[in-house]
Amino acid sequence: MKLSVLDQSPVIAGHSAAQALDETLKLARRADQLGYHRYWLAEHHAIAALADPCPEILLARLGAETKRIRIGTGGVLLPYYSAFKTAEVFKMLEALYPGRIDLGIGRAPGGDQRTARAVGGGRMPTAEDFPEQVWELVHHLDGTLPEDHPFKKVRVQPEGRAASGVAPEVWLLGSSDYSGLLAAQLGVRFSFAHFINAQGGDQVMRAYKQRYQTTGREPEPHTSVCCFVICAESDAEAERLARVVDSRRLDMAYNLDTPVPTQEQAEQRSFTDQERAHIQSQRGRLVHGSADTCKEKLLKIAEQFSADELMVLTITGDYATRADSYERLAKAFKL
Repeated sequence: MKLSVLDQSPVIAGHSAAQALDETLKLARRADQLGYHRYWLAEHHAIAALADPCPEILLARLGAETKRIRIGTGGVLLPYYSAFKTAEVFKMLEALYPGRIDLGIGRAPGGDQRTARAVGGGRMPTAEDFPEQVWELVHHLDGTLPEDHPFKKVRVQPEGRAASGVAPEVWLLGSSDYSGLLAAQLGVRFSFAHFINAQGGDQVMRAYKQRYQTTGREPEPHTSVCCFVICAESDAEAERLARVVDSRRLDMAYNLDTPVPTQEQAEQRSFTDQERAHIQSQRGRLVHGSADTCKEKLLKIAEQFSADELMVLTITGDYATRADSYERLAKAFKL
């Protein structure tokens, strides 16, 4: 089972965004050494706890910092941007790091509505044109727009890679059946965000595979499932570390724009009965425990989803325990 990393570049209380980005580079280098298959960066805007609004820029640095691991986005929020410009950005990355680039695409706003409007140049991005955008993007990458398309004669640069059959892998990301069915219709890869929605993903994945339309780019369907994981020395230690996640998710429920709390901050916080109930309702999105426990849970999810790959997102109250979690998982899965 291939194991990969999704990194949201978390900003932990007491640290700057620059420090969070430096930790991303450190973790990517280590993931490369440990044998992880992919390393994806997420796009978020105006969120105090997350430091990366421009994953495509950070990817250019990430490629130079690593040697073997595939690198990509999880994902670029395409409704903000033109399909043409996104294609050129990723063709450039592919030219710099041949055979290593993934283009994961999302449609969520990645921030509040006011921020979304600002990022969109005064226009509120919607998903109305998303299917056409993805279709056009894939054809720009592959140089296969129909002859009657208005952009058929436009040169997408840098040139040369598509002609040799090499282009970034394209993944649609989602936490509902919308993206799964669209990915099947367009014949691209699909990754389900279990860390966002722990319910019904297996059904979405089955529908994707059943309805998949073969293309020259992707003859067969290919899937991954992304889980939020905290792997520690013991189940009890993982439960202690998970208190940070509980606090963070409670802040999100209250629309509090705060950094990720430290372990000390999380442990000092007390919860009402109502807050405990909310925390418990969110625990289905968390996989945590010792290395053996996490491996067992992750393989069960992969089997349930019939997933070809597993992707792991880890955020804790300090960067050392986050890195340690990935170390333990790599060893457990014998990467």
